[in-house]
Parts: sequence; C-alpha cells; structure tokens
Amino acid sequence: MTAKILVSACLMGHAVRYDGASKPLFHPAIDRWRNEGRLVTICPEMSAGMPVPRPPAEIAGGQAGSDVLSGRARVVEKTGRDVTDEFVQAAENALALALETGCRFALLIDGSPSCGSGFIYDGSFSGARHSGMGVTAALLRQNGIEVYSDSEIDRLVDKAG
Repeated sequence: MTAKILVSACLMGHAVRYDGASKPLFHPAIDRWRNEGRLVTICPEMSAGMPVPRPPAEIAGGQAGSDVLSGRARVVEKTGRDVTDEFVQAAENALALALETGCRFALLIDGSPSCGSGFIYDGSFSGARHSGMGVTAALLRQNGIEVYSDSEIDRLVDKAG
C-alpha cells in the first residue's frame, strides 16, 4: 500500500476555518488519492475542541510553531485570549492520528498558526506574514512526517505518487 497523506479538512471542502469557511483544493491528485483511500482528513483545531467560527489566532511576536512547542512562544487570539494549550493539543492530536493511520506525508493549508508550513502571520493581526511553520506542521515535521503546503501539491505528487 502506498503511504497515506494527512490533509487539512479545509482543503477537502469542510467549513472548519476560523471564519467558518473552507479553502477547497482542486487537483487531480486529490481525487486519485481519495479513490485510493490514502487521505486522512483532520482539522487540528476542531480536534482540540475549538469552535467554528472562532476569533483569528496568530503566534505572538513573530515566532513560529517550534517556539510554541518549546514553550518560548504563545498562540493568541485577536481578542487577546491565550490559546496556546489548545493549539498544542491540536498538534498532538494530528500527530497521533498521522502515526495511527500510517501517514508519511501531510498536506496542510498555508498561513495557519496550526497548519502553515511555508508562511504564517506575524502575531500583529495586520496581515503581515513571515516564513515559518505553525504548531501542527512543526510537530509533524519533528516526528518525521513530510509536510507540504497547499501551494506545494505538485511537489507532493512527485514524492508520494
């Protein structure tokens, strides 16, 4: 059996984003992988009990997911509420599901403080972004799962088949 792929639920058309929307990714490989039974769908934040919709959240101070995992940074909502524990739990849930189902790859939505792998927002809620990974993407990568953003799907196709 070819390796499974953990995929952000919003990319699969589920309305689970913080604003109650989805960001469906249309690509022939998605249909093929679905038909082959290779996709494992998760919204890390929802797996940790976060509601939809919810206030936008960013990693504070221009930090990244690895900083959150090491305790050097926090995830905060635009309201100022600290949601670090929820985001760490979300990452742990995604990792557990990936390991339990044999996922060697992850296809995650970029920009998210959880799933971003190419860029994330800088914590100022101004729309400014920087290179870096969200909390889930960082934990998956730390545990040997190859993480790809939605804009890198062709690279994932080359790697995962």
